[in-house]
Amino acid sequence: MSTTETFRVEAATAVAADPATVFAYVSDLSRSAEWSPECRGGRWTSGEPAAVGSVFTAVNHRDPDVVAWAPVARGEWTTECEVVESSPPRVFRWAMRDSGGRAQESVWSFTVAPEADGSRLTHSFWMGELTEGMRKITAGMSEDEVRTFLDEWAEKIHGDMRQTLDRIKTHLEIPTTHS
Repeated sequence: MSTTETFRVEAATAVAADPATVFAYVSDLSRSAEWSPECRGGRWTSGEPAAVGSVFTAVNHRDPDVVAWAPVARGEWTTECEVVESSPPRVFRWAMRDSGGRAQESVWSFTVAPEADGSRLTHSFWMGELTEGMRKITAGMSEDEVRTFLDEWAEKIHGDMRQTLDRIKTHLEIPTTHS
């Protein structure tokens, strides 16, 4: 990992569920369509689910109005990510892979901490060096345009994180009936 930090985004919420339950849910990326505004799900393509080194192929969809002025992927596309840390029930991190299958400095994570009434769930994204895709998007942009794009992209990610956390919280706090 480099010492460069392009940006970092984070959001958190309280969830009325124990850390093991929260961790089991968020580390199952095959369920990501239930919570992500962009990821429509996918499948584990190598390794054991949620184990370090395992690869998940995600199916994503982005609407045309997302940072509409920039040449970002729109419609449906797939990405590969690799689990880079899995420490149940505390930390789950995955990095986006480049076209050669190498983990990039584009790392998503969920961190779970115990709280009196359940758990504190933090969703984070960190980008060190620009990824292969971000270099393509920003190629030909002026320095000011790159900064504007990165600021707008960080805002978009933060909004997606808030939606993700709200959906996870709603799913995990649904009352169950006992017979």
